Amino acid sequence: MTSAPRFWWAAPDWRAWPLYPVSQLYGSIARARLEGAPRVPVARPVICVGNPTVGGAGKTPTALALADAARGAGLTPGFLSRGHGGRLRRPTRVDPSRHTAHDVGDEPLLLAARASTVIARDRAAGAGLLVEDRVDLIIMDDGFQSAAIRFDYALMVVDAERGIGNGHVLPGGPLRAPLRDQMRHATALLVIGDGIAAEPIIRAAGRAAKPVFEARLRPIDRDRFKDRPCLAFAAIGHPDKFFNTLRATGARIAATFGFADHHVFHDKEVAGLLDLAKRDHLEIVTTAKDLARLKGAGGRAPELVAKAVVLDVVLRPDNAIMFKTIIGQAMEAFNKRRLSNSH
Repeated sequence: MTSAPRFWWAAPDWRAWPLYPVSQLYGSIARARLEGAPRVPVARPVICVGNPTVGGAGKTPTALALADAARGAGLTPGFLSRGHGGRLRRPTRVDPSRHTAHDVGDEPLLLAARASTVIARDRAAGAGLLVEDRVDLIIMDDGFQSAAIRFDYALMVVDAERGIGNGHVLPGGPLRAPLRDQMRHATALLVIGDGIAAEPIIRAAGRAAKPVFEARLRPIDRDRFKDRPCLAFAAIGHPDKFFNTLRATGARIAATFGFADHHVFHDKEVAGLLDLAKRDHLEIVTTAKDLARLKGAGGRAPELVAKAVVLDVVLRPDNAIMFKTIIGQAMEAFNKRRLSNSH
């Protein structure tokens, strides 16, 4: 997968403005889908964790944290994902002991290690499998703009360091649909990390009378990498965010390698990482998502999997009851929906 253009994340310039008419057309189509799509009702509460832009913003850590909170409340959560990057097209229950990222995508493998997970391009069919599995709550990782099923709570996630970029809709910018239309259909906004780039969307949330939450990704074992010479690589939406998190642990980062989100590593790239780390006596550090993608790959990938260490992170909300509040409101919205449908 190719990287997002750098100009998306800067002030609009001569590269963005010529694309504006196309962005307007794309935005009108996305608006029509948000407004008029026949969202299929689901027989369980659905929390959608989406983001307004393409690229990573922290959706998967948010989904995992929601699942932990749901279990803490006595519920049985399940995950629904499109399975981006996977080859399987039919709705499939993810089995980490049998499937690889080539089959189901990298993020579903992480989700499936924590709760029942289904990948499906047909979201309604995928939700049906989770209902069969008797989950109490469906957490949908991405899919906000698809408007395929009815959400009981839509949490929009944004990276505080990147925000909404230049504010233009695809292809002139990173927005998946016009911001005002997205905020109208969202329930709340979650800003992850520190930075001022999210201020435009925070203001948009305020105008739409949507609550704004804040949270931060924290390393689980902060002292593990202190003073250790490291080679860091990541193929996620915002690799620099991972590198900065690792740097904050006190690690001595000698080399960094950033790739596009969901990048499929070639054997030359894998060999290059291994050989450089061996030559300079560096510990190889990566993300859980990247390690999941490498498992099952050929060539020297098994060697890299064996030698790489994951910097595990967890999402910590500034408001201790944030996830409990979100789950409670989703359950309440679902019960109201079910009651209205029975009349």
